[in-house]
Amino acid sequence: MTDSDIQITVEGTPNPHAAKFVMDRDIPGEGSRSYFDPESAAEDPLAARLFEVDGVRALLIVENFITVTKTATLDWPDLLDEIEETILKALGTLT
Repeated sequence: MTDSDIQITVEGTPNPHAAKFVMDRDIPGEGSRSYFDPESAAEDPLAARLFEVDGVRALLIVENFITVTKTATLDWPDLLDEIEETILKALGTLT
């Protein structure tokens, strides 16, 4: 799998500080998982890379989507491209 063939759709959630990044395929890894800080995500390459994005506060990874919760101090337009790019790069290296 290369990052160029993964399609991501971003959907809103009831929480204005969370967005759902839906992939056109399942995400590699062990089932659903949640992380609330970089330390808890250290063993998950995808989650660890997402926590490197400034403003990412929590992650929920399930089957084919990632719900990203951001800090209240940053706006989605400032984060969307960087989060999508990080997901694509991480998934391109996970397989």
